[in-house]
Amino acid sequence: MHTLFQPLQMGALTLPNRILMAPLTRSRAEDEHLPTTLMAEYYAQRASAGLIIAEATMVTVGNSAFWHEPGIYSDAQVEGWRKTTDAVHAAGGRIFLQIWHGGRACHPLLNNGQQPVAPSPIAIVGEEVHTPEGKKPYVMPRELRDDELPSIVEAFRQAAKNAKDAGFDGVEIHGANGYLLDEFLRDGSNHRTGDYGGSMDNRARLMLEVIAAASDALGSDRVGLRISPLNSFNSMIDSDPIGLSSWLATKLNDCNLAYLHVMRSDSAQQQHGDILTPIRANYRGVLIGNMGYTAEEATAAIDAGQFDAVAFGSSFLANPDLPERIKLGAPLNQPDTATYYSQGAEGYTDYPTLSNA
Repeated sequence: MHTLFQPLQMGALTLPNRILMAPLTRSRAEDEHLPTTLMAEYYAQRASAGLIIAEATMVTVGNSAFWHEPGIYSDAQVEGWRKTTDAVHAAGGRIFLQIWHGGRACHPLLNNGQQPVAPSPIAIVGEEVHTPEGKKPYVMPRELRDDELPSIVEAFRQAAKNAKDAGFDGVEIHGANGYLLDEFLRDGSNHRTGDYGGSMDNRARLMLEVIAAASDALGSDRVGLRISPLNSFNSMIDSDPIGLSSWLATKLNDCNLAYLHVMRSDSAQQQHGDILTPIRANYRGVLIGNMGYTAEEATAAIDAGQFDAVAFGSSFLANPDLPERIKLGAPLNQPDTATYYSQGAEGYTDYPTLSNA
């Protein structure tokens, strides 16, 4: 596994290894979407990652999709997150914050009755959202007007500034998994006309404006982007995911990002294809692979030049000392799916390390 432990220059950061922690929504924030001391403990436990990418975090009030997810739009949230960044840095780690707008995946019961917004009035079907009143179906979103989009871009810009004030080393823009920016990008959810619909250029316009705003706030070498061109989660689909991926990869070269983070497959196994090969062929920056990799497969992929680093999700959730376990060939703890979105320490900060197993 020597490859995984080689340093990597990723934008403004030099990573000591190529084993990254993927963003994982864990729903441990308090009321008002405030980050907690327990969250600081959780992330600090995983500071041996080359880079921690913290969970999806609301850029503005009124776009909650997970009930107890954190925000980064208030002074109190900035102070709450500083506990996490201080703890991670004290443990020798590096941490980016994933900034996010839930789009049509939000629900009125999570947002004081407010109807969710989207590029087009198309609802998520066949899935349910956790609310204070139990699981509920998604509702029909309201189509955003073009003149509302600048305020969303500004919310991302301010979120990036707030993340810097909270001590984060950078931000990852969430452009994946059927949330707002992904909804604009893919033609299955974007049926609008005008400057933000139709062509790939237009559908990517909002994402590129958000990238430019965050880069203006932090410097592009502290901004990453996550995409999921094949993932059908949240009723997502595109008529040409390979073409879209190739086009976007080329376009992103102009952005000088710290990295591009790609989810390689469909969690529901409904859509299939190889998107990493065309992305790697067209993208010149640091590329992160994600979804279902073992350490052995990731090592072979990096050695073959398919990408530069790997982001582990559930295995990092269940193994705070994942890099050490990989280095030693030690067995891995198995994640407890029943506690993914519960409250408290169980299934969160109580997974054993090798030293206390």
